[in-house]
Amino acid sequence: MGMDVGGKSGGAMATMNVVPLIDILLVLIIIFMVITPLTPKGLDALVPQPAPPNQKQQQDVTQKTIVVQILDTGKLKINDEDATWDSLGPRLTDVFKERAEKVASSRVMTRCDFADVARAIDVMRGSGSTRLA
Repeated sequence: MGMDVGGKSGGAMATMNVVPLIDILLVLIIIFMVITPLTPKGLDALVPQPAPPNQKQQQDVTQKTIVVQILDTGKLKINDEDATWDSLGPRLTDVFKERAEKVASSRVMTRCDFADVARAIDVMRGSGSTRLA
């Protein structure tokens, strides 16, 4: 198997012994045949779980997002509460200190200056908002 001896040419001829290679390949085939059914197939799905009966209800999405309204008259509102330009930054900073999600949104009336909108966005970013919607 490992070596051919003699022949008409009169010399020894070396050939490679492939039996150990075939044995290794057969072992690998068996390993992959055993492992293949164990691999997960499809997509992972996260199913929402019901809340425990003694737990408080989660806040609505509207309560998570801070909405700063800029009215036609130049007045400001934070979630339907009156505010001024001087109190806008400190109030937003106080609100964002307590929240994990720091999302702010702006609602602008049609007849509003762009400078007021840019000023409100700058104040929201400066007060700790991580995302502006």
